[in-house]
Amino acid sequence: QVQLVESGGGLVQAGGSLRLSCVASISSFNTYATGWFRQAPGKEREFVAAISWIGANTNYADSVKGRFTISRDNAKNAAYLQMNDLKPEETGVYYCAAGRYGLGSERESSYNYWGQGTQVTVSS
Repeated sequence: QVQLVESGGGLVQAGGSLRLSCVASISSFNTYATGWFRQAPGKEREFVAAISWIGANTNYADSVKGRFTISRDNAKNAAYLQMNDLKPEETGVYYCAAGRYGLGSERESSYNYWGQGTQVTVSS
C-alpha cells in the first residue's frame, strides 16, 4: 500500500507562487508516475500536471502551461508542483496521485493511489 502525503498549500494572493510537495511512503516510488489534480468548490476534480515514472515525460493541462512545473526527487520519494502566477479560479484542493510505471497520463484511472489533498486558496 502506498501512502501519499501532500503539503505546501496555503493562502496566496493572485499572481503569487506556491510549491506543493508529495511524499510517498515507499522506497520504490521511482517506479511510479505522479500526477497532480485539483478540485474547486462545487466542481469535478481536474488534471493539472503529471510526470512519468522515469521522469523524462511531463504533461500539463493547457491552463497551467508556462506557469506550473512538475518535478520529482526519487532519492526523497517525493514529487513537487511549483505554481507561479496563481489565479483566484485555481483555488481548490490539490491532490497527488501515483500510478505504477505510468507515463504521465491525465486520466484519473491511470493512478492507483491518492493523497488526502492540500488546500490552495488564491485571493483576488
